Amino acid sequence: MSRVAPPSGANPPESFELADGTQVDLGPLARRLCQLYYDVYPDDLERYGTAGQAWCEHDSRYLLAWALEDARAGTVDCVEQVAWLGRVLKGQAFPIERLARHVELTAAVLRSSGAGGPRPERCRSNIRGCERTHQLRMGFSGTTR
Repeated sequence: MSRVAPPSGANPPESFELADGTQVDLGPLARRLCQLYYDVYPDDLERYGTAGQAWCEHDSRYLLAWALEDARAGTVDCVEQVAWLGRVLKGQAFPIERLARHVELTAAVLRSSGAGGPRPERCRSNIRGCERTHQLRMGFSGTTR
Protein backbone atom coordinates (compact mmCIF):
# COMPACT_ATOMS: atom_id res chain seq x y z
CA MET A 1 0.00 0.00 0.00
CA SER A 2 1.26 3.48 -0.87
CA ARG A 3 1.66 5.94 1.95
CA VAL A 4 -0.90 8.65 1.27
CA ALA A 5 -1.83 11.27 3.83
CA PRO A 6 -5.52 12.07 4.21
CA PRO A 7 -6.81 15.40 2.89
CA SER A 8 -5.88 18.46 4.90
CA GLY A 9 -6.41 22.16 4.46
CA ALA A 10 -9.65 23.62 3.14
CA ASN A 11 -12.62 21.29 3.28
CA PRO A 12 -14.43 20.53 0.03
CA PRO A 13 -17.94 21.91 -0.43
CA GLU A 14 -20.66 20.12 1.54
CA SER A 15 -23.57 21.32 -0.56
CA PHE A 16 -24.44 23.34 -3.61
CA GLU A 17 -27.26 25.81 -4.12
CA LEU A 18 -28.96 25.59 -7.49
CA ALA A 19 -30.24 28.73 -9.22
CA ASP A 20 -33.77 28.04 -7.92
CA GLY A 21 -32.51 27.92 -4.32
CA THR A 22 -32.62 24.14 -4.02
CA GLN A 23 -29.76 22.77 -1.90
CA VAL A 24 -27.94 19.73 -3.25
CA ASP A 25 -26.12 17.67 -0.61
CA LEU A 26 -22.86 16.72 -2.33
CA GLY A 27 -22.03 13.99 0.20
CA PRO A 28 -24.32 11.25 -1.17
CA LEU A 29 -23.40 12.13 -4.75
CA ALA A 30 -19.67 12.02 -3.92
CA ARG A 31 -20.04 8.70 -2.12
CA ARG A 32 -21.95 7.25 -5.11
CA LEU A 33 -19.24 8.58 -7.41
CA CYS A 34 -16.51 6.93 -5.31
CA GLN A 35 -18.43 3.66 -5.27
CA LEU A 36 -18.55 3.71 -9.07
CA TYR A 37 -14.86 4.66 -9.23
CA TYR A 38 -13.83 1.78 -6.97
CA ASP A 39 -16.00 -0.60 -8.99
CA VAL A 40 -13.78 0.29 -11.96
CA TYR A 41 -10.49 0.52 -10.00
CA PRO A 42 -10.73 -1.82 -6.98
CA ASP A 43 -6.93 -1.94 -6.82
CA ASP A 44 -6.93 1.67 -5.61
CA LEU A 45 -8.57 0.53 -2.37
CA GLU A 46 -5.57 -1.62 -1.63
CA ARG A 47 -3.04 0.83 -3.05
CA TYR A 48 -4.22 3.93 -1.17
CA GLY A 49 -6.34 2.58 1.70
CA THR A 50 -8.66 4.75 3.76
CA ALA A 51 -6.72 7.92 2.96
CA GLY A 52 -7.39 7.22 -0.73
CA GLN A 53 -11.09 6.84 0.01
CA ALA A 54 -11.04 10.21 1.79
CA TRP A 55 -9.28 11.77 -1.20
CA CYS A 56 -11.82 10.23 -3.56
CA GLU A 57 -14.71 11.84 -1.71
CA HIS A 58 -12.79 15.12 -1.35
CA ASP A 59 -12.00 15.37 -5.06
CA SER A 60 -15.47 14.12 -6.03
CA ARG A 61 -17.12 16.92 -4.08
CA TYR A 62 -14.99 19.44 -5.95
CA LEU A 63 -15.68 17.84 -9.34
CA LEU A 64 -19.42 17.92 -8.66
CA ALA A 65 -19.37 21.51 -7.38
CA TRP A 66 -17.25 22.74 -10.30
CA ALA A 67 -19.60 21.19 -12.83
CA LEU A 68 -22.70 22.53 -11.07
CA GLU A 69 -21.26 26.03 -10.65
CA ASP A 70 -20.16 26.12 -14.27
CA ALA A 71 -23.70 25.16 -15.28
CA ARG A 72 -25.39 27.58 -12.87
CA ALA A 73 -23.46 30.78 -13.42
CA GLY A 74 -20.38 30.10 -15.48
CA THR A 75 -18.19 31.61 -12.75
CA VAL A 76 -16.09 28.44 -12.62
CA ASP A 77 -14.58 26.85 -15.70
CA CYS A 78 -15.03 23.14 -15.05
CA VAL A 79 -12.59 22.14 -17.78
CA GLU A 80 -9.91 24.47 -16.43
CA GLN A 81 -10.40 23.18 -12.87
CA VAL A 82 -10.17 19.55 -13.96
CA ALA A 83 -7.00 20.33 -15.92
CA TRP A 84 -5.55 21.95 -12.77
CA LEU A 85 -6.45 18.88 -10.70
CA GLY A 86 -4.88 16.70 -13.36
CA ARG A 87 -1.62 18.60 -13.12
CA VAL A 88 -1.63 18.22 -9.32
CA LEU A 89 -2.36 14.49 -9.51
CA LYS A 90 0.17 13.95 -12.27
CA GLY A 91 2.77 15.55 -9.99
CA GLN A 92 1.85 12.92 -7.38
CA ALA A 93 2.34 10.11 -9.93
CA PHE A 94 -1.39 9.34 -9.93
CA PRO A 95 -2.43 7.42 -13.07
CA ILE A 96 -4.05 10.29 -14.97
CA GLU A 97 -6.29 8.08 -17.10
CA ARG A 98 -8.07 7.29 -13.84
CA LEU A 99 -8.92 10.97 -13.37
CA ALA A 100 -10.33 11.04 -16.88
CA ARG A 101 -12.55 8.08 -15.99
CA HIS A 102 -13.50 9.76 -12.69
CA VAL A 103 -14.69 12.79 -14.68
CA GLU A 104 -16.79 10.54 -16.92
CA LEU A 105 -18.32 8.98 -13.82
CA THR A 106 -19.02 12.48 -12.44
CA ALA A 107 -21.05 13.22 -15.55
CA ALA A 108 -22.97 9.97 -15.14
CA VAL A 109 -23.76 10.67 -11.47
CA LEU A 110 -24.98 14.19 -12.26
CA ARG A 111 -27.11 12.95 -15.15
CA SER A 112 -28.68 10.18 -13.11
CA SER A 113 -29.30 12.41 -10.06
CA GLY A 114 -31.00 15.20 -11.97
CA ALA A 115 -28.88 17.63 -9.93
CA GLY A 116 -28.25 19.82 -12.96
CA GLY A 117 -31.03 22.09 -11.74
CA PRO A 118 -33.30 24.08 -14.02
CA ARG A 119 -30.62 24.24 -16.74
CA PRO A 120 -29.46 20.64 -16.96
CA GLU A 121 -28.55 21.04 -20.63
CA ARG A 122 -25.81 23.51 -19.67
CA CYS A 123 -24.56 21.17 -16.95
CA ARG A 124 -24.45 18.27 -19.39
CA SER A 125 -22.69 20.45 -21.95
CA ASN A 126 -20.05 21.52 -19.44
CA ILE A 127 -19.55 17.98 -18.21
CA ARG A 128 -19.08 16.87 -21.81
CA GLY A 129 -16.38 19.54 -21.95
CA CYS A 130 -14.86 18.09 -18.81
CA GLU A 131 -15.05 14.63 -20.35
CA ARG A 132 -12.83 15.92 -23.12
CA THR A 133 -10.10 16.11 -20.53
CA HIS A 134 -8.84 12.84 -21.89
CA GLN A 135 -6.37 15.38 -23.24
CA LEU A 136 -5.09 15.27 -19.66
CA ARG A 137 -2.96 12.38 -20.80
CA MET A 138 -1.21 14.79 -23.16
CA GLY A 139 0.64 16.88 -20.60
CA PHE A 140 -1.55 19.60 -19.10
CA SER A 141 -0.56 22.68 -20.98
CA GLY A 142 -2.62 25.76 -20.30
CA THR A 143 -3.70 27.95 -17.46
CA THR A 144 -3.27 27.33 -13.77
CA ARG A 145 -5.94 27.42 -11.15
